[in-house]
Amino acid sequence: MHATAYRWDVAGDTIDWADNAGVVLGVDDIAKLRRGRAFALHIDAEHAGARYDGVTGGPHATPGAALHYCLHYRLLPEGRRGKRALWVEDTGVCFTDADGRPMQAQGTLRVIADRRQQERQHPAANHDELTGQLNRTRLTEALTTLLSNASRSPINGAFLLAGVNDLTLINETYGFDVGDEVITVVGRRLGRVLRGKDCIGRFSSNKFGIVLHDCDTNGIEAIARRLMEAISSSVVDTSVGAVAATISVGAVIIPENASSARSAIGHALQALDTGRSNRGDQYCQYVPCERHESERRHKVAIADEIIRALNDRRMMIALQPIVTSRSHEPEVYECLLRMRRTDGTVISASEFIGVAEQFGLAKLIDYRVLELAIDLLRASPKIKLALNVSAATATDPQWMAGLEGFTGKDRSLTERLTIEITETTAISDVKAAVKFVTALKELGCRVALDDFGAGYTSFRSLRQLGVDMVKIDGSFIQNLGNDAEDEMFVRTLIDLARSFGVVTVGEWVGDERTMKLLEKAGVSYMQGYFFGKPELAKDAGETKPAAPSKPAKPAG
Repeated sequence: MHATAYRWDVAGDTIDWADNAGVVLGVDDIAKLRRGRAFALHIDAEHAGARYDGVTGGPHATPGAALHYCLHYRLLPEGRRGKRALWVEDTGVCFTDADGRPMQAQGTLRVIADRRQQERQHPAANHDELTGQLNRTRLTEALTTLLSNASRSPINGAFLLAGVNDLTLINETYGFDVGDEVITVVGRRLGRVLRGKDCIGRFSSNKFGIVLHDCDTNGIEAIARRLMEAISSSVVDTSVGAVAATISVGAVIIPENASSARSAIGHALQALDTGRSNRGDQYCQYVPCERHESERRHKVAIADEIIRALNDRRMMIALQPIVTSRSHEPEVYECLLRMRRTDGTVISASEFIGVAEQFGLAKLIDYRVLELAIDLLRASPKIKLALNVSAATATDPQWMAGLEGFTGKDRSLTERLTIEITETTAISDVKAAVKFVTALKELGCRVALDDFGAGYTSFRSLRQLGVDMVKIDGSFIQNLGNDAEDEMFVRTLIDLARSFGVVTVGEWVGDERTMKLLEKAGVSYMQGYFFGKPELAKDAGETKPAAPSKPAKPAG
Protein backbone atom coordinates (compact mmCIF):
# COMPACT_ATOMS: atom_id res chain seq x y z
CA MET A 1 0.00 0.00 0.00
CA HIS A 2 1.36 3.41 -1.00
CA ALA A 3 0.74 5.69 1.97
CA THR A 4 2.38 8.51 3.88
CA ALA A 5 1.56 10.64 6.92
CA TYR A 6 1.46 14.33 7.77
CA ARG A 7 0.81 16.79 10.59
CA TRP A 8 -0.67 20.12 9.53
CA ASP A 9 -0.48 23.09 11.90
CA VAL A 10 -3.50 24.85 10.41
CA ALA A 11 -3.13 27.98 12.53
CA GLY A 12 0.50 28.45 11.44
CA ASP A 13 -0.09 26.85 8.02
CA THR A 14 2.91 24.52 8.21
CA ILE A 15 2.95 20.82 7.26
CA ASP A 16 5.36 18.22 8.63
CA TRP A 17 5.58 15.28 6.21
CA ALA A 18 6.74 11.72 6.84
CA ASP A 19 10.08 10.85 5.27
CA ASN A 20 8.50 8.86 2.43
CA ALA A 21 6.02 11.58 1.40
CA GLY A 22 7.90 12.72 -1.71
CA VAL A 23 8.23 9.17 -3.04
CA VAL A 24 4.62 8.17 -2.33
CA LEU A 25 3.10 11.35 -3.78
CA GLY A 26 5.51 11.60 -6.71
CA VAL A 27 6.67 15.08 -5.69
CA ASP A 28 10.29 15.85 -6.58
CA ASP A 29 10.83 18.32 -3.72
CA ILE A 30 8.40 17.75 -0.83
CA ALA A 31 9.94 20.76 0.95
CA LYS A 32 8.02 22.95 -1.47
CA LEU A 33 4.79 21.65 0.07
CA ARG A 34 5.62 22.65 3.66
CA ARG A 35 2.80 25.20 3.57
CA GLY A 36 -0.88 24.34 3.45
CA ARG A 37 -1.45 26.92 0.75
CA ALA A 38 1.27 25.41 -1.41
CA PHE A 39 -0.21 21.93 -1.01
CA ALA A 40 -3.67 23.26 -1.94
CA LEU A 41 -2.24 24.41 -5.31
CA HIS A 42 -1.38 20.77 -6.00
CA ILE A 43 -5.02 19.69 -5.60
CA ASP A 44 -7.47 19.77 -8.48
CA ALA A 45 -9.22 23.17 -8.34
CA GLU A 46 -12.59 21.41 -8.35
CA HIS A 47 -11.69 19.58 -5.13
CA ALA A 48 -9.49 22.05 -3.23
CA GLY A 49 -12.27 23.96 -1.46
CA ALA A 50 -14.19 20.81 -0.59
CA ARG A 51 -11.00 19.24 0.74
CA TYR A 52 -10.32 22.18 3.06
CA ASP A 53 -13.88 22.19 4.42
CA GLY A 54 -13.80 18.42 4.72
CA VAL A 55 -10.66 18.50 6.87
CA THR A 56 -11.45 21.55 9.00
CA GLY A 57 -15.22 21.13 9.32
CA GLY A 58 -15.94 24.36 7.46
CA PRO A 59 -16.77 27.78 8.92
CA HIS A 60 -19.23 26.36 11.45
CA ALA A 61 -17.09 23.61 12.94
CA THR A 62 -17.86 22.38 16.45
CA PRO A 63 -15.76 24.17 19.11
CA GLY A 64 -13.22 22.08 21.03
CA ALA A 65 -13.84 19.01 18.90
CA ALA A 66 -11.87 16.22 17.25
CA LEU A 67 -13.32 16.12 13.71
CA HIS A 68 -12.67 12.88 11.83
CA TYR A 69 -12.54 12.95 8.06
CA CYS A 70 -12.09 10.60 5.11
CA LEU A 71 -11.86 12.34 1.72
CA HIS A 72 -11.02 11.43 -1.87
CA TYR A 73 -9.60 13.96 -4.32
CA ARG A 74 -7.27 14.38 -7.29
CA LEU A 75 -3.71 15.29 -6.37
CA LEU A 76 -1.50 16.97 -9.00
CA PRO A 77 2.17 16.17 -8.17
CA GLU A 78 3.47 18.70 -10.72
CA GLY A 79 0.95 21.40 -9.86
CA ARG A 80 -2.10 22.51 -11.79
CA ARG A 81 -0.08 23.12 -14.94
CA GLY A 82 1.37 19.62 -14.90
CA LYS A 83 -0.02 16.56 -16.67
CA ARG A 84 0.28 13.93 -13.96
CA ALA A 85 -2.63 13.27 -11.58
CA LEU A 86 -3.49 10.63 -9.04
CA TRP A 87 -6.35 9.92 -6.69
CA VAL A 88 -5.65 9.92 -2.97
CA GLU A 89 -7.60 8.99 0.12
CA ASP A 90 -7.03 11.54 2.92
CA THR A 91 -7.95 10.16 6.35
CA GLY A 92 -7.35 11.79 9.72
CA VAL A 93 -8.60 13.99 12.54
CA CYS A 94 -8.67 17.78 12.92
CA PHE A 95 -8.73 19.50 16.32
CA THR A 96 -10.59 22.79 16.77
CA ASP A 97 -10.17 25.42 19.48
CA ALA A 98 -12.83 26.86 21.79
CA ASP A 99 -14.12 29.11 18.98
CA GLY A 100 -14.35 26.32 16.40
CA ARG A 101 -11.21 27.39 14.53
CA PRO A 102 -9.05 24.53 13.13
CA MET A 103 -5.76 24.22 15.00
CA GLN A 104 -4.08 21.00 13.91
CA ALA A 105 -4.85 18.12 11.54
CA GLN A 106 -2.96 14.88 11.41
CA GLY A 107 -3.65 12.08 9.00
CA THR A 108 -2.52 9.78 6.23
CA LEU A 109 -2.58 10.08 2.45
CA ARG A 110 -3.04 6.85 0.53
CA VAL A 111 -2.71 6.61 -3.23
CA ILE A 112 -5.75 4.80 -4.66
CA ALA A 113 -6.71 3.58 -8.11
CA ASP A 114 -8.33 5.77 -10.73
CA ARG A 115 -11.80 6.74 -9.48
CA ARG A 116 -13.64 5.26 -12.44
CA GLN A 117 -11.72 2.02 -12.16
CA GLN A 118 -12.34 1.98 -8.40
CA GLU A 119 -16.09 2.44 -8.90
CA ARG A 120 -16.19 -0.43 -11.41
CA GLN A 121 -14.29 -2.74 -9.08
CA HIS A 122 -15.96 -1.67 -5.83
CA PRO A 123 -19.39 -0.19 -6.61
CA ALA A 124 -20.56 -0.65 -3.01
CA ALA A 125 -17.93 1.85 -1.90
CA ASN A 126 -19.75 4.57 -3.81
CA HIS A 127 -23.33 3.45 -4.24
CA ASP A 128 -26.18 2.31 -2.02
CA GLU A 129 -26.63 -1.44 -2.31
CA LEU A 130 -30.44 -1.35 -2.36
CA THR A 131 -31.16 1.57 -4.72
CA GLY A 132 -27.94 1.77 -6.73
CA GLN A 133 -27.80 5.51 -6.07
CA LEU A 134 -24.95 7.39 -4.44
CA ASN A 135 -24.36 6.40 -0.84
CA ARG A 136 -24.24 8.96 1.94
CA THR A 137 -20.47 9.47 1.69
CA ARG A 138 -20.55 10.24 -2.03
CA LEU A 139 -23.71 12.33 -1.64
CA THR A 140 -21.96 14.45 0.98
CA GLU A 141 -18.99 14.86 -1.36
CA ALA A 142 -21.32 16.10 -4.11
CA LEU A 143 -22.88 18.55 -1.67
CA THR A 144 -19.45 19.76 -0.56
CA THR A 145 -18.45 20.29 -4.20
CA LEU A 146 -21.61 22.35 -4.79
CA LEU A 147 -20.79 24.49 -1.76
CA SER A 148 -17.23 25.01 -2.97
CA ASN A 149 -18.39 26.05 -6.43
CA ALA A 150 -21.17 28.25 -5.06
CA SER A 151 -18.70 30.22 -2.96
CA ARG A 152 -16.95 31.29 -6.17
CA SER A 153 -20.10 31.90 -8.21
CA PRO A 154 -23.25 34.02 -7.76
CA ILE A 155 -25.45 31.12 -8.94
CA ASN A 156 -27.57 29.43 -6.28
CA GLY A 157 -28.08 25.73 -5.72
CA ALA A 158 -29.96 23.73 -3.12
CA PHE A 159 -29.92 20.61 -1.03
CA LEU A 160 -33.15 18.68 -0.58
CA LEU A 161 -34.06 15.82 1.74
CA ALA A 162 -37.02 13.72 0.63
CA GLY A 163 -38.36 11.41 3.33
CA VAL A 164 -40.74 8.51 2.71
CA ASN A 165 -43.70 9.00 5.03
CA ASP A 166 -44.85 6.20 7.34
CA LEU A 167 -42.15 3.73 6.28
CA THR A 168 -42.29 2.14 9.75
CA LEU A 169 -46.00 1.48 9.29
CA ILE A 170 -45.35 -0.01 5.84
CA ASN A 171 -42.67 -2.30 7.30
CA GLU A 172 -44.92 -3.41 10.16
CA THR A 173 -47.91 -3.98 7.86
CA TYR A 174 -46.27 -5.64 4.85
CA GLY A 175 -42.81 -6.65 6.06
CA PHE A 176 -39.33 -5.20 5.60
CA ASP A 177 -38.88 -6.79 2.15
CA VAL A 178 -41.87 -4.83 0.87
CA GLY A 179 -40.53 -1.72 2.60
CA ASP A 180 -37.30 -2.18 0.62
CA GLU A 181 -39.32 -2.51 -2.59
CA VAL A 182 -41.07 0.77 -1.83
CA ILE A 183 -37.73 2.51 -1.13
CA THR A 184 -36.31 1.22 -4.43
CA VAL A 185 -39.28 2.41 -6.50
CA VAL A 186 -39.41 5.79 -4.75
CA GLY A 187 -35.70 6.32 -5.42
CA ARG A 188 -36.15 5.40 -9.08
CA ARG A 189 -39.07 7.80 -9.53
CA LEU A 190 -37.23 10.64 -7.83
CA GLY A 191 -34.23 10.12 -10.09
CA ARG A 192 -36.39 10.36 -13.22
CA VAL A 193 -37.71 13.79 -12.21
CA LEU A 194 -34.29 15.36 -11.72
CA ARG A 195 -32.34 17.27 -14.35
CA GLY A 196 -29.16 15.80 -15.79
CA LYS A 197 -26.83 18.06 -13.80
CA ASP A 198 -28.47 17.23 -10.45
CA CYS A 199 -27.66 14.16 -8.37
CA ILE A 200 -29.47 11.97 -5.86
CA GLY A 201 -28.27 9.61 -3.15
CA ARG A 202 -29.68 7.59 -0.30
CA PHE A 203 -29.13 9.62 2.85
CA SER A 204 -30.59 7.14 5.37
CA SER A 205 -33.10 4.29 5.59
CA ASN A 206 -36.10 6.37 4.48
CA LYS A 207 -34.49 9.58 3.22
CA PHE A 208 -32.99 10.60 -0.11
CA GLY A 209 -30.65 13.55 -0.51
CA ILE A 210 -30.79 15.62 -3.69
CA VAL A 211 -28.20 18.17 -4.82
CA LEU A 212 -29.61 20.78 -7.19
CA HIS A 213 -27.33 22.95 -9.32
CA ASP A 214 -28.14 26.36 -10.78
CA CYS A 215 -31.60 26.76 -9.28
CA ASP A 216 -33.38 29.78 -7.81
CA THR A 217 -36.02 29.78 -5.05
CA ASN A 218 -38.96 29.30 -7.39
CA GLY A 219 -37.17 26.57 -9.29
CA ILE A 220 -36.34 24.73 -6.06
CA GLU A 221 -39.98 24.66 -5.01
CA ALA A 222 -41.12 23.59 -8.48
CA ILE A 223 -38.71 20.64 -8.48
CA ALA A 224 -39.70 19.67 -4.93
CA ARG A 225 -43.37 19.59 -5.88
CA ARG A 226 -42.63 17.50 -8.98
CA LEU A 227 -40.80 15.04 -6.72
CA MET A 228 -43.80 14.81 -4.38
CA GLU A 229 -46.20 14.41 -7.30
CA ALA A 230 -44.07 11.66 -8.85
CA ILE A 231 -44.54 9.53 -5.73
CA SER A 232 -48.15 10.29 -4.78
CA SER A 233 -49.59 10.18 -8.33
CA SER A 234 -49.65 6.39 -8.49
CA VAL A 235 -49.31 3.44 -6.11
CA VAL A 236 -46.17 1.35 -5.84
CA ASP A 237 -46.55 -2.16 -7.27
CA THR A 238 -44.91 -4.64 -4.88
CA SER A 239 -44.75 -8.42 -4.47
CA VAL A 240 -47.79 -8.28 -2.17
CA GLY A 241 -49.81 -5.84 -4.24
CA ALA A 242 -50.24 -2.10 -4.53
CA VAL A 243 -48.88 0.09 -1.70
CA ALA A 244 -49.58 3.81 -1.44
CA ALA A 245 -46.56 5.99 -0.67
CA THR A 246 -45.95 9.70 -0.17
CA ILE A 247 -42.93 11.83 0.63
CA SER A 248 -42.20 15.05 2.48
CA VAL A 249 -39.45 17.38 1.28
CA GLY A 250 -37.23 19.81 3.15
CA ALA A 251 -34.96 22.21 1.25
CA VAL A 252 -32.16 24.66 1.96
CA ILE A 253 -30.79 27.27 -0.46
CA ILE A 254 -27.03 27.15 -1.08
CA PRO A 255 -24.92 29.13 -0.32
CA GLU A 256 -27.39 31.70 1.01
CA ASN A 257 -28.54 29.61 3.99
CA ALA A 258 -25.72 27.07 4.40
CA SER A 259 -21.97 27.45 4.16
CA SER A 260 -20.91 23.87 4.95
CA ALA A 261 -22.21 20.37 4.25
CA ARG A 262 -22.96 19.90 7.93
CA SER A 263 -25.10 23.04 8.18
CA ALA A 264 -26.86 22.26 4.88
CA ILE A 265 -27.82 18.80 6.10
CA GLY A 266 -28.91 20.13 9.48
CA HIS A 267 -31.09 22.85 7.97
CA ALA A 268 -32.61 20.44 5.45
CA LEU A 269 -33.46 17.99 8.25
CA GLN A 270 -35.07 20.81 10.20
CA ALA A 271 -37.14 21.81 7.17
CA LEU A 272 -38.11 18.17 6.52
CA ASP A 273 -39.35 17.78 10.10
CA THR A 274 -41.43 20.93 9.69
CA GLY A 275 -42.87 19.66 6.41
CA ARG A 276 -43.83 16.35 7.97
CA SER A 277 -45.58 18.05 10.85
CA ASN A 278 -47.79 20.03 8.47
CA ARG A 279 -51.11 18.33 7.86
CA GLY A 280 -51.50 19.95 4.46
CA ASP A 281 -48.42 21.03 2.52
CA GLN A 282 -45.54 18.67 3.19
CA TYR A 283 -42.90 20.80 1.49
CA CYS A 284 -40.88 23.24 3.57
CA GLN A 285 -37.93 25.46 2.74
CA TYR A 286 -35.54 26.38 5.52
CA VAL A 287 -35.84 29.99 6.63
CA PRO A 288 -33.18 31.36 9.01
CA CYS A 289 -34.49 32.35 12.41
CA GLU A 290 -32.09 34.15 14.72
CA ARG A 291 -33.97 32.99 17.79
CA HIS A 292 -33.78 29.34 16.73
CA GLU A 293 -30.14 29.69 15.73
CA SER A 294 -29.34 31.33 19.05
CA GLU A 295 -31.08 28.51 20.90
CA ARG A 296 -29.23 25.93 18.83
CA ARG A 297 -25.85 27.56 19.49
CA HIS A 298 -26.69 27.76 23.19
CA LYS A 299 -27.54 24.05 23.29
CA VAL A 300 -24.36 23.14 21.43
CA ALA A 301 -22.35 25.17 23.94
CA ILE A 302 -24.06 23.38 26.85
CA ALA A 303 -23.42 19.99 25.26
CA ASP A 304 -19.76 20.90 24.82
CA GLU A 305 -19.58 21.98 28.46
CA ILE A 306 -21.12 18.67 29.56
CA ILE A 307 -18.52 16.70 27.62
CA ARG A 308 -15.69 18.78 29.05
CA ALA A 309 -17.09 18.39 32.58
CA LEU A 310 -17.21 14.62 32.14
CA ASN A 311 -13.64 14.55 30.83
CA ASP A 312 -12.41 16.87 33.61
CA ARG A 313 -14.27 14.94 36.34
CA ARG A 314 -16.38 17.97 37.22
CA MET A 315 -19.65 16.05 37.53
CA MET A 316 -20.62 15.73 41.19
CA ILE A 317 -23.44 14.48 43.35
CA ALA A 318 -25.41 16.28 46.03
CA LEU A 319 -27.19 14.31 48.73
CA GLN A 320 -30.74 14.92 49.93
CA PRO A 321 -32.15 12.87 52.83
CA ILE A 322 -35.18 10.63 52.51
CA VAL A 323 -36.55 10.37 56.05
CA THR A 324 -38.84 7.88 57.72
CA SER A 325 -42.31 9.01 58.75
CA ARG A 326 -42.87 9.81 62.42
CA SER A 327 -39.18 9.65 63.44
CA HIS A 328 -37.95 11.89 60.56
CA GLU A 329 -34.57 10.13 60.66
CA PRO A 330 -32.64 9.87 57.37
CA GLU A 331 -32.94 6.38 55.89
CA VAL A 332 -31.57 6.93 52.39
CA TYR A 333 -29.81 9.81 50.62
CA GLU A 334 -30.79 10.52 47.03
CA CYS A 335 -27.88 11.36 44.73
CA LEU A 336 -28.72 14.48 42.74
CA LEU A 337 -26.51 15.50 39.85
CA ARG A 338 -24.50 18.70 39.89
CA MET A 339 -21.91 20.15 37.50
CA ARG A 340 -19.05 22.43 38.46
CA ARG A 341 -18.28 24.96 35.77
CA THR A 342 -14.76 26.05 34.91
CA ASP A 343 -15.32 29.26 36.87
CA GLY A 344 -16.07 27.24 40.01
CA THR A 345 -19.83 27.79 40.11
CA VAL A 346 -22.04 24.74 40.59
CA ILE A 347 -25.28 24.24 38.68
CA SER A 348 -28.08 21.71 39.13
CA ALA A 349 -29.04 19.06 36.60
CA SER A 350 -32.19 20.96 35.61
CA GLU A 351 -29.99 23.47 33.78
CA PHE A 352 -28.38 20.92 31.45
CA ILE A 353 -30.00 17.48 31.62
CA GLY A 354 -32.53 18.30 28.86
CA VAL A 355 -29.70 19.12 26.46
CA ALA A 356 -27.80 16.02 27.59
CA GLU A 357 -30.76 13.83 26.66
CA GLN A 358 -31.24 15.62 23.34
CA PHE A 359 -27.57 15.14 22.39
CA GLY A 360 -27.43 11.52 23.59
CA LEU A 361 -25.19 12.25 26.58
CA ALA A 362 -27.53 10.96 29.31
CA LYS A 363 -25.98 7.49 29.37
CA LEU A 364 -22.49 8.92 29.84
CA ILE A 365 -23.74 11.02 32.74
CA ASP A 366 -25.54 8.08 34.35
CA TYR A 367 -22.38 6.01 34.09
CA ARG A 368 -20.34 8.71 35.84
CA VAL A 369 -22.95 9.18 38.59
CA LEU A 370 -22.95 5.42 39.17
CA GLU A 371 -19.18 5.50 39.59
CA LEU A 372 -19.42 8.36 42.10
CA ALA A 373 -22.18 6.63 44.05
CA ILE A 374 -20.25 3.36 44.39
CA ASP A 375 -17.15 5.26 45.56
CA LEU A 376 -19.34 6.92 48.18
CA LEU A 377 -20.76 3.59 49.33
CA ARG A 378 -17.24 2.21 49.76
CA ALA A 379 -16.10 5.28 51.70
CA SER A 380 -19.13 5.32 54.03
CA PRO A 381 -20.07 1.76 55.05
CA LYS A 382 -23.31 2.82 56.76
CA ILE A 383 -24.80 5.14 54.16
CA LYS A 384 -27.60 4.10 51.82
CA LEU A 385 -27.99 5.82 48.47
CA ALA A 386 -30.62 6.21 45.76
CA LEU A 387 -29.88 7.37 42.24
CA ASN A 388 -31.93 8.05 39.13
CA VAL A 389 -31.24 6.56 35.73
CA SER A 390 -32.50 7.87 32.41
CA ALA A 391 -34.79 6.00 30.06
CA ALA A 392 -31.83 5.31 27.75
CA THR A 393 -29.83 3.77 30.60
CA ALA A 394 -32.69 1.47 31.64
CA THR A 395 -32.10 -0.51 28.43
CA ASP A 396 -28.33 -0.11 28.26
CA PRO A 397 -26.40 -3.35 28.96
CA GLN A 398 -23.17 -1.36 29.38
CA TRP A 399 -24.57 0.46 32.42
CA MET A 400 -25.56 -2.84 34.03
CA ALA A 401 -22.10 -4.20 33.27
CA GLY A 402 -20.68 -1.06 34.88
CA LEU A 403 -22.74 -1.66 38.00
CA GLU A 404 -21.41 -5.20 38.24
CA GLY A 405 -17.87 -4.04 37.54
CA PHE A 406 -17.82 -1.13 40.01
CA THR A 407 -19.33 -3.21 42.82
CA GLY A 408 -17.73 -6.54 41.98
CA LYS A 409 -21.21 -7.90 42.79
CA ASP A 410 -20.41 -7.17 46.44
CA ARG A 411 -23.81 -7.30 48.14
CA SER A 412 -22.53 -5.16 51.01
CA LEU A 413 -22.57 -2.38 48.40
CA THR A 414 -25.51 -3.30 46.18
CA GLU A 415 -27.89 -3.85 49.11
CA ARG A 416 -27.34 -0.23 50.13
CA LEU A 417 -28.22 1.06 46.68
CA THR A 418 -31.67 1.97 45.36
CA ILE A 419 -32.11 2.58 41.63
CA GLU A 420 -34.91 4.94 40.61
CA ILE A 421 -36.65 4.66 37.25
CA THR A 422 -39.42 7.02 36.18
CA GLU A 423 -42.96 5.78 35.81
CA THR A 424 -43.16 7.03 32.22
CA THR A 425 -40.04 4.99 31.38
CA ALA A 426 -41.54 1.89 32.96
CA ILE A 427 -44.91 2.01 31.22
CA SER A 428 -43.43 2.87 27.80
CA ASP A 429 -41.97 -0.67 27.66
CA VAL A 430 -43.13 -2.75 30.60
CA LYS A 431 -41.38 -5.90 29.36
CA ALA A 432 -37.98 -4.17 29.16
CA ALA A 433 -38.58 -2.46 32.53
CA VAL A 434 -39.38 -5.81 34.20
CA LYS A 435 -36.15 -7.26 32.81
CA PHE A 436 -34.16 -4.30 34.13
CA VAL A 437 -35.78 -4.43 37.58
CA THR A 438 -35.23 -8.18 37.83
CA ALA A 439 -31.53 -7.86 36.97
CA LEU A 440 -31.08 -5.12 39.59
CA LYS A 441 -32.80 -7.12 42.32
CA GLU A 442 -30.73 -10.20 41.52
CA LEU A 443 -27.65 -8.10 42.29
CA GLY A 444 -29.18 -7.04 45.62
CA CYS A 445 -30.31 -3.52 44.70
CA ARG A 446 -33.67 -2.08 45.62
CA VAL A 447 -35.73 -0.43 42.89
CA ALA A 448 -37.97 2.63 43.19
CA LEU A 449 -40.57 3.89 40.74
CA ASP A 450 -40.11 7.65 40.54
CA ASP A 451 -42.78 10.25 39.64
CA PHE A 452 -45.49 7.75 40.59
CA GLY A 453 -48.90 9.01 39.48
CA ALA A 454 -47.63 11.09 36.57
CA GLY A 455 -48.02 8.21 34.12
CA TYR A 456 -50.99 6.47 35.72
CA THR A 457 -49.41 3.05 36.05
CA SER A 458 -52.06 0.34 35.99
CA PHE A 459 -52.53 -2.11 38.88
CA ARG A 460 -51.32 -4.89 36.64
CA SER A 461 -48.18 -3.01 35.58
CA LEU A 462 -47.25 -2.21 39.17
CA ARG A 463 -47.50 -5.88 40.05
CA GLN A 464 -45.46 -6.88 36.98
CA LEU A 465 -42.66 -4.45 37.75
CA GLY A 466 -42.03 -5.81 41.23
CA VAL A 467 -40.48 -2.57 42.54
CA ASP A 468 -39.75 -2.08 46.25
CA MET A 469 -40.73 1.56 46.50
CA VAL A 470 -42.82 4.19 44.74
CA LYS A 471 -42.09 7.91 44.96
CA ILE A 472 -45.28 9.93 44.60
CA ASP A 473 -44.84 12.73 42.08
CA GLY A 474 -44.27 16.03 43.89
CA SER A 475 -46.72 17.91 41.68
CA PHE A 476 -49.54 16.15 43.56
CA ILE A 477 -48.00 16.80 46.98
CA GLN A 478 -47.15 20.49 46.76
CA ASN A 479 -50.86 21.47 46.88
CA LEU A 480 -51.96 19.18 49.68
CA GLY A 481 -54.31 21.03 51.98
CA ASN A 482 -55.31 23.40 49.19
CA ASP A 483 -56.58 20.92 46.59
CA ALA A 484 -59.07 18.24 47.69
CA GLU A 485 -58.62 16.27 44.44
CA ASP A 486 -54.84 16.05 44.89
CA GLU A 487 -55.32 14.95 48.51
CA MET A 488 -57.71 12.20 47.47
CA PHE A 489 -55.41 11.13 44.63
CA VAL A 490 -52.37 10.89 46.93
CA ARG A 491 -54.36 8.78 49.42
CA THR A 492 -55.41 6.48 46.59
CA LEU A 493 -51.80 6.07 45.41
CA ILE A 494 -50.61 5.26 48.94
CA ASP A 495 -53.39 2.70 49.41
CA LEU A 496 -52.62 1.18 46.00
CA ALA A 497 -48.93 0.79 46.81
CA ARG A 498 -49.69 -0.62 50.27
CA SER A 499 -51.99 -3.26 48.76
CA PHE A 500 -49.00 -4.56 46.80
CA GLY A 501 -46.63 -4.42 49.76
CA VAL A 502 -44.70 -1.49 48.31
CA VAL A 503 -43.46 1.35 50.52
CA THR A 504 -44.12 4.97 49.51
CA VAL A 505 -42.16 8.22 49.48
CA GLY A 506 -43.79 11.65 49.44
CA GLU A 507 -41.64 14.10 47.47
CA TRP A 508 -41.45 17.92 47.57
CA VAL A 509 -42.40 18.19 51.23
CA GLY A 510 -41.92 21.89 51.92
CA ASP A 511 -43.75 22.57 55.20
CA GLU A 512 -45.07 21.03 58.37
CA ARG A 513 -48.68 20.99 57.19
CA THR A 514 -47.82 18.85 54.16
CA MET A 515 -45.75 16.57 56.37
CA LYS A 516 -48.68 15.93 58.75
CA LEU A 517 -51.13 15.31 55.90
CA LEU A 518 -48.80 12.72 54.38
CA GLU A 519 -48.25 11.00 57.70
CA LYS A 520 -52.01 10.89 58.25
CA ALA A 521 -52.40 9.31 54.80
CA GLY A 522 -49.92 6.60 55.76
CA VAL A 523 -46.88 7.46 53.67
CA SER A 524 -43.73 5.49 54.56
CA TYR A 525 -41.01 8.06 53.80
CA MET A 526 -40.75 11.75 52.96
CA GLN A 527 -38.32 13.94 51.07
CA GLY A 528 -38.14 17.66 50.52
CA TYR A 529 -36.64 20.96 51.61
CA PHE A 530 -38.50 20.72 54.94
CA PHE A 531 -36.14 17.88 55.90
CA GLY A 532 -33.01 19.09 54.14
CA LYS A 533 -31.75 20.67 50.97
CA PRO A 534 -29.32 18.77 48.72
CA GLU A 535 -25.73 19.23 49.86
CA LEU A 536 -22.63 18.40 47.84
CA ALA A 537 -20.98 15.14 48.82
CA LYS A 538 -17.45 15.63 50.05
CA ASP A 539 -14.48 13.75 48.69
CA ALA A 540 -15.10 10.04 48.93
CA GLY A 541 -12.52 9.50 51.62
CA GLU A 542 -14.03 12.16 53.86
CA THR A 543 -17.74 11.57 53.27
CA LYS A 544 -19.95 10.71 56.20
CA PRO A 545 -23.72 10.59 56.35
CA ALA A 546 -24.78 14.05 57.40
CA ALA A 547 -27.60 14.81 59.76
CA PRO A 548 -30.60 16.35 58.04
CA SER A 549 -30.54 20.11 57.74
CA LYS A 550 -32.92 22.18 59.78
CA PRO A 551 -36.35 22.58 58.23
CA ALA A 552 -36.10 25.02 55.37
CA LYS A 553 -38.68 26.70 53.26
CA PRO A 554 -38.94 25.40 49.71
CA ALA A 555 -37.48 27.55 46.97
CA GLY A 556 -39.98 30.05 45.68
